[in-house]
Amino acid sequence: MRLYIIRHGETDWNVEGRLQGQADIELNKNGVRLARVTARAMKDINFDLGISSPLSRAVETAEIILKDREVPLLTDDRLMELSFGSWEGLGCHKNNFEIPSDHFDDFNLRPMEFVPGEGGETMPELCRRTDEFYQDLLQNSEYQGKTILIATHGCTVRALMNSVLPNEDDFWRGSVPMNCAVNVVDVSSGKANLVEADKVYYGEEDWNDFYSAEA
Repeated sequence: MRLYIIRHGETDWNVEGRLQGQADIELNKNGVRLARVTARAMKDINFDLGISSPLSRAVETAEIILKDREVPLLTDDRLMELSFGSWEGLGCHKNNFEIPSDHFDDFNLRPMEFVPGEGGETMPELCRRTDEFYQDLLQNSEYQGKTILIATHGCTVRALMNSVLPNEDDFWRGSVPMNCAVNVVDVSSGKANLVEADKVYYGEEDWNDFYSAEA
């Protein structure tokens, strides 16, 4: 089984530095463009299946990648982004910071200790649902030997990757993945091998790290 785990394309809230979480924000024009560039680069991959978060920015990214192919696209709630609860939509950059907490740095520096807004979700809770999703993939006999596109979100990519290849020392593996970044993983007999890490198919002029610790 080969997995192509992709983060969705750019949204206006990415650019504005707002916490999206499970708010259903669509791709912006640049996000569509980056997804199309990525789709062209992946046009020769013979996908058997796509599985996406139900949020529109992930679904649209998957649809662009799989356009003109007779490939089924499923959605799974376990691939939704981390919920920030009452903080969703608030600015989180230094120049627009609106988070009512003195400990928001935990999100970057100590993610497993991060406490979200009211009604939100912790990183361990996110990791439990992504691990359940991954274990279901491994146990589904119909998926063995298949090539599967998984379209999801920044935190969820990292949580899922920590199920695939645990990295207890660095949840973020250096950073939040860029929009449309792809992690390629081969899985055989329950063992995973990372083929590509955070691969982007567009030029450096389009690289943006909207949610770095310094943002």
